[in-house]
Amino acid sequence: ELSKLGTCMVKTHLSLSDDPNKKGVPKGWKLFVTKLLIYQGAGFVVPVAGAVKLMPGTSSDPAYRRVDVDTETGKVKGLF
Repeated sequence: ELSKLGTCMVKTHLSLSDDPNKKGVPKGWKLFVTKLLIYQGAGFVVPVAGAVKLMPGTSSDPAYRRVDVDTETGKVKGLF
């Protein structure tokens, strides 16, 4: 039953609204929810407002893409 689930709002950290260009405390705005995710096992309904990444701390070019293993030597490259 969804009414028993908690709510975890996902929106930009750059504004109180869902629009990162509206700085400070915008007036007269509406919150547009683009998705509603249900994580029933975790106990959450997650409204998603605007274009946001759902993996915290993951950039558009994560460091794991530069990590590799040299198949001849077995050494890991790209960590440091």
